[in-house]
Amino acid sequence: MKRSEINQAVEKAKRLFAEHQIALPFFAYVPRTRWADEVPAESLIKRLMLGWDVTDFGSGDFSRVGSTLFTLRNGDINAPGVGSPYCEKLMVMDGCGQEIPMHYHVHKTEDIINRAGGTLAIQVYNALPDNSLDTEHDVVLWCDGVRRSFAPGTVIRVTTGNSVTLTPYVYHRFYAEGGDTIAGEVSAVNDDTTDNVFLAPSARFTGIEEDEPAAHFLVTEYV
Repeated sequence: MKRSEINQAVEKAKRLFAEHQIALPFFAYVPRTRWADEVPAESLIKRLMLGWDVTDFGSGDFSRVGSTLFTLRNGDINAPGVGSPYCEKLMVMDGCGQEIPMHYHVHKTEDIINRAGGTLAIQVYNALPDNSLDTEHDVVLWCDGVRRSFAPGTVIRVTTGNSVTLTPYVYHRFYAEGGDTIAGEVSAVNDDTTDNVFLAPSARFTGIEEDEPAAHFLVTEYV
């Protein structure tokens, strides 16, 4: 991705959060040039990968495949008791056709909540042992405390305030309908470096072409 794309995505996310009266922690607003002065060196922000996360999943087309995320809370999967015993994120899905590609998690159970904006569309399948899609068996999930069964490939449309609990080995892809959408994630402690299995070759974190100065650190860039 180009740094200019990342800067624009973060600014758009900040505007969208403000529009919906969602405030972020102080470090979300600290410019990269002021980081050393305003964020204590002994903080857990770097270790827990808190903060901005903009990715196109290696697609080279952020407008089609990608998302802007902000991790508010997390723990260290290798050190219980460090940080929070859970993870919380906000995800901005562009309403003009952008999606998070089909993937599942090996360890993490996550509640995906529509916090604001349009409708969050989530397509689901079970994963087979060879990591292909199970096109025969229903996907059984809990939706706001109600057990529901979905035919493979169903697109679950989650309206504002509602949620779906996604368990390990359930393939899912996200996109927004009816406008830009803010999705929340509350999950088990998150490790994005090891716990994402993509249906098609994808990169959770991608390289950056430095075509302009960075406005903010991403979670992979703290020094």
